[in-house]
Amino acid sequence: MAKMMMLQQHQPSFSLLTSSLSDFNGAKLHLQVQYKRKVYQPKGALHVSASSEKKILIMGGTRFIGVFLSRLLVKEGHQVTLFTRGKSPIAKQLPGESDQDFADFSSKILHLKGDRKDYDFVKSSLSAEGFDVVYDINGREAEEVEPIIDALPKLEQYIYCSSAGVYLKSDILPHCEVDAVDPKSRHKGKLETESLLESKGVNWTSIRPVYIYGPLNYNPVEEWFFHRLKAGRPIPVPNSGIQISQLGHVKDLATAFVTVLGNEKASREIFNISGEKYVTFDGLARACAKAGGFPEPEIVHYNPKDFDFGKKKAFPFRDQHFFASVEKAKHVLGWKPEFDLVEGLTDSYNLDFGRGTFRKEADFTTDDMILSKKLVLQS
Repeated sequence: MAKMMMLQQHQPSFSLLTSSLSDFNGAKLHLQVQYKRKVYQPKGALHVSASSEKKILIMGGTRFIGVFLSRLLVKEGHQVTLFTRGKSPIAKQLPGESDQDFADFSSKILHLKGDRKDYDFVKSSLSAEGFDVVYDINGREAEEVEPIIDALPKLEQYIYCSSAGVYLKSDILPHCEVDAVDPKSRHKGKLETESLLESKGVNWTSIRPVYIYGPLNYNPVEEWFFHRLKAGRPIPVPNSGIQISQLGHVKDLATAFVTVLGNEKASREIFNISGEKYVTFDGLARACAKAGGFPEPEIVHYNPKDFDFGKKKAFPFRDQHFFASVEKAKHVLGWKPEFDLVEGLTDSYNLDFGRGTFRKEADFTTDDMILSKKLVLQS
């Protein structure tokens, strides 16, 4: 028997992208959609269709997305259990969180310690405890999900964190939920999980974020830019810098995860979740500078083919146009992101970098390779 511990302490029309989109620094593409409009309710009045308290299991939950999601669910009155290996504290006080709010959350969050790849333990512990809803935040392979479903035959909903990275690369954007997917992508395990959920006949919902940013981000998304801005260094951007991408704030993502809970319109559906606007790489560098109160950044463009970076990653984004429509989530769920890009980056900078706490040490190795070659070419 597992031990439970209380912690005390449909489809939009598309447009073809061309290189003429040179001034696309945060501009919004206007799509003609056929989804029925719904009234959006802001975060402060978040509507959850689930009419009663649910016994909820979050696979993961101690980093980034799960940290914000678990707090929302606890505030909504649900009994929330985090399934983790126990290597990180189940609750840490968030930047800006009051002592009272943290104490309230800490007194209610539950912990089930184990390894999700220990399938026998997963089956026995989950069967013993029983859960109404599962939020799978850290699942990567379908084989990790099957034991959970088998252990919970009366499960009401399985809510899965997938990725917009499953879409097949295309010249026609933004990606929509009905677009072709790439079975060979590095996220193929998430595609296989979505297929498994469908084949098992469970009530499932899949969320496909694009790039996620915000406080506590463990991936070097905005952090990569902030390190260079704070050090007063030029920002090396591959190729033209007009590649268009998209970022979604972690708190908006957490709200979307709560919005699908018990929502009939989310049953067996996939939703892209991200920011409403798209941004170029150069535009993102400038947005980060504005968010952190830095002067206009010096941006250096380079051809990645001129360098051998080895295993080091020279830039945090894929070097291509990559963004997805969130119109389905807006019009079917009534969800809408509350953070615009600069506001969201400011939130991230103030709560993390502005406090003088960097999550990772800066590595400017690839930058120096690029800048050294530029100086040679200029001499």
